[in-house]
Amino acid sequence: EKVIRARLSDAKFFWDQDLKKPLDEMANALGSITFHEKLGTQKDRVERIAELAHQIAGAVDANPEDARRAAQLAKADLVSGMVGEFPELQGLMGRYYAETAGAKPEIARAIELHYKPKGPTDTVPREDQGDAVAIAVALADKLDTLVGFWAINEKPTGSGDPYQLRRAALGVIRIVLENDLRLPLLPVIKQHFSERISKVGANLDPPARLLKGVDTHALGLDLLSFFADRLKVYLRDKGARHDLIDAVFSLGGQDDLALIVKRVDALGAFLKTDDGANLLAGVKRAANILAIEEKKDKTTYAGRADEELLREPQEKKLYAAMVKVKSDTAKAIDVENFAGAMRALAELRAPVDAFFDKVTVNDPDTALRENRLRLLSEIRAATLTVADFSKISG
Repeated sequence: EKVIRARLSDAKFFWDQDLKKPLDEMANALGSITFHEKLGTQKDRVERIAELAHQIAGAVDANPEDARRAAQLAKADLVSGMVGEFPELQGLMGRYYAETAGAKPEIARAIELHYKPKGPTDTVPREDQGDAVAIAVALADKLDTLVGFWAINEKPTGSGDPYQLRRAALGVIRIVLENDLRLPLLPVIKQHFSERISKVGANLDPPARLLKGVDTHALGLDLLSFFADRLKVYLRDKGARHDLIDAVFSLGGQDDLALIVKRVDALGAFLKTDDGANLLAGVKRAANILAIEEKKDKTTYAGRADEELLREPQEKKLYAAMVKVKSDTAKAIDVENFAGAMRALAELRAPVDAFFDKVTVNDPDTALRENRLRLLSEIRAATLTVADFSKISG
């Protein structure tokens, strides 16, 4: 009782003292705290997070000004007496101080919830529970951390991850997926670096030279590959196959996490069917023949086959099927109907099987041989609208 009474007495003292300072005053004090020597102060960081939260608020149906305001106050309690004495109360005290000052409920909740998820078993803020503002700030907080440390080349190595970047990436993934958000990451990453982080780095004394001449696109792609690795871990824990994630990411430009998962789910379901398994075998067979012949001939057979050189009925049917399938899969993907895209791909199974059963690829006639090799390259091209089948095991 004596120990607890003393701690509660301390807490009451800090509470009373903290209430004498508005949160805005606390937020200004963050300017005297270095976040990282190459990324500026905590105040610099808060300003970046506020602008990023404002930018991405629309993607989560949050009020942009509320998101900016919540971010401006989100770290203020770090300089409070209460959090100084009880660090585990960061965020929670900020929420209490904001509520006491009459802040909007969604702003006050965002101050507490923007740290979530703190671990794999922690909950995430949910849009359907009225926490859209918290989602915007939580994503901005984690993305700023990742882009900043990527920019100064402080990435996780092996078991070393002093800045908890893996946890930040997994937090972004869980928030996006559990709220089914549409948030293309690459433009957000590139814009955040170009407009905010590079400017902070340039203003530091001495300047953060690592931020000068950074290839923004390469930085974005490298960070995106880190997200892919974290996504594989996350989905593997849920029973998904990592090779299917590779097959989707290999298409390039895949930076919408929710769409990637939908593609992977549809691809996994397709490959469990006879059509899917047999088409995969056919595509791999075509790729193997192509690789052997291209190496032997020291050339590439990528490109359209010449319809005039098609002789056998099976190759004519395959050519016609591929023209239709390419169009159908593209239309389905345009409206994000991935199950429909897989159904369209299934139409290739029979003509591919018939082609390999009845047509001799290495025909003595050079023109026919080369045209049939181009036809094989078109099989791969037709499936590439959906996934890179060469990345799929089996």
